[in-house]
Amino acid sequence: MIEHCSEENQQQWLALRCELWPDDSPEDHQLDIDNLLAEPEQFVQAIFRLSDDQAVGFIEASIRSEYVNGTSTTPIVFLEGIYVKESHRGYGIAKKLLQFITEWALDNGFTELASDALVSNRSAQQFHQGLGFEETERVVFYCKSLLDD
Repeated sequence: MIEHCSEENQQQWLALRCELWPDDSPEDHQLDIDNLLAEPEQFVQAIFRLSDDQAVGFIEASIRSEYVNGTSTTPIVFLEGIYVKESHRGYGIAKKLLQFITEWALDNGFTELASDALVSNRSAQQFHQGLGFEETERVVFYCKSLLDD
């Protein structure tokens, strides 16, 4: 069963976020969750639960108004994160979560869904391609400190 993330299921959502992004503390994830729930016009997220109520996956997306590489419209829906517990991969759960976000986006007048993956993360690239995303371009970001001169 797929449902929007909410205060009622946020503990399960929090646990899944901690699995996907283990470098961030549970407190940081909770702050993110609070911010996501406070701005439903900017963010959409859903959780996948089994018939026994066990949460095994989630998806998060945002509405981006700035230009996103490879897109031709603005604003767009941007996939920020998608995760399925390893023990439940290969059953189409990620595809169902993406379909949920896709239907939400179409119902709300959006025509493009974008995402990104690190150049070094081949498995994420293959995952995106398996869900129907097309690679649009590769970018290397640079930064120059203005204080070191």
